[in-house]
Amino acid sequence: MAAFLRSKCSSVGRTLMGSIGNNLYGGVNSSVETVAGSSRCDAISQQIRTFIQMRTNLKVVDNSGAKRVMCIQSLRGKKGARLGDMIIGSVKEAQPRGKVKKGDVVYGVVVRAAMKKGRSDGSEVQFDDNAIVIVNNKGELIGTRVFGPVPHELRKKKHLKILALAEHIV
Repeated sequence: MAAFLRSKCSSVGRTLMGSIGNNLYGGVNSSVETVAGSSRCDAISQQIRTFIQMRTNLKVVDNSGAKRVMCIQSLRGKKGARLGDMIIGSVKEAQPRGKVKKGDVVYGVVVRAAMKKGRSDGSEVQFDDNAIVIVNNKGELIGTRVFGPVPHELRKKKHLKILALAEHIV
C-alpha cells in the first residue's frame, strides 16, 4: 500500500510517506524509492487554469473602492470570460469610503487572467491572478487609476482608456 501511495503523490507526499515507510517496511523501502522517483502527480504540482466563470473571485486593480469581486455572469459566452471581456460581479470586500460598496452589483473588464492566451507572434501571456477594472454599464471607468500590468490585447477590445491609465503595459 505504501508503494501505491508513493507512486501517485508528489515529492511532498513522498517525504511525508518516507518516514512511515522506513518504520513499517524497512527492506522494501529501497525499491519503492526508485519507482516513486520517476513518477510525478501533475494534479498536485500544477493548478488547472480555466476561464473566468460564475463564482470566480477576482482582484480589483483600480481605485474605485472595491477590493474583491465575485463573478456572477460572463458577458462573453457559455464557457466564460478571458482577457478584455466584460463580466457582471458582486463586490465582496470594499474599502470604507470608496465609490463602490460591499454587495453592489458592478460591471468589470478582465485585465489579468491566469489562463494562458496565445498571441499572433507565437508567445503566450499568463498572469498569476485574475483581476478586473470596474466600469459602468456603458464601459466607462469608475476609478481614476489602474494598478499593475495590463496586456496590450485590450486595444483590440476597444478598452483604450484602461491602457491610458495603466502603470505598465505588457
